[in-house]
Amino acid sequence: MNELVVNPLERARALELPSREEMLRRDPSVQQFWLVNRELLEAAWVEWEAEVHERVGTLDDSLIDSKLRAAVTAAWADPTQESAVRELWDEVASGVYEAQFFARDRLADLRTYFDAVADADIPLRPPYGIVLNRRGFMLDRRSEGSLGAPGFQAFYQQILDRYMRPISRLLYPEVFGFDTQTFGFSIHYQPTTDTSIRPHTDASSVTLNINMNLLDETFAGSTVDFFDEPTQTTIPLSFTPGSAMIHRGHAPHMAQPITAGERSNLVLWLYGDGMQIPRPGAPAPEVSPQERWTQQDAPADNVAPF
Repeated sequence: MNELVVNPLERARALELPSREEMLRRDPSVQQFWLVNRELLEAAWVEWEAEVHERVGTLDDSLIDSKLRAAVTAAWADPTQESAVRELWDEVASGVYEAQFFARDRLADLRTYFDAVADADIPLRPPYGIVLNRRGFMLDRRSEGSLGAPGFQAFYQQILDRYMRPISRLLYPEVFGFDTQTFGFSIHYQPTTDTSIRPHTDASSVTLNINMNLLDETFAGSTVDFFDEPTQTTIPLSFTPGSAMIHRGHAPHMAQPITAGERSNLVLWLYGDGMQIPRPGAPAPEVSPQERWTQQDAPADNVAPF
């Protein structure tokens, strides 16, 4: 007699993921699959992380670029020092800023973790907001089928709470109060599968898009094009390994087709309770540095954009 499969990791690996076609048409059975198996998948990620920990290590803010990490640490200790954080972000298009986010010499460690996730054989829900990105997956616990490994979730929350939220408030003062809730997913572009995304805006107050390519992983095409309202022109921007772009959610943008190589990114959103976002052109509130660098304590409302 075959031994019964009882541990969560083996049971999760035995699940049959809904088809791409079912996910694209938002078949009711797809949501049912994630809801029915939610507790099983969460338990499987806990077991998986314990199994691979020695091989993949721990994700923490040592993966963050040293200059950014030092400036952010100083601002949390003394918010009046936040100008050092602001100086690291270059405005590369109107309202679009770029900086080195992940340490270039630690990108291999980060990717080792994400490659292990991709090979875990635990069902993960790919992002299907505008298109379905087959090698991407959901990151936030509010999303069904998200990456539920506890170590990753702690790292993900650290990026959002310690880095993204105060930086967003610094660059875009009007988002204060519209940044209580979080959302995130990963994307992967390559010429043979998912290559681009059409012009769109995000349902966020602010979006942080962080590249995860290794130093030797070059690609061609795949610029992120922003429509620059002051000049009425389109400005193409390209990621370098570990760099990040941050912009208001309502900024029109698109990803041009990738023609060679591969590009991997994390995409993180902030918005208010019930998915509220600031009205474009709304006056910014008067916010002190101390208020910007304050821990967020609003509970998650579990409303997911997609």
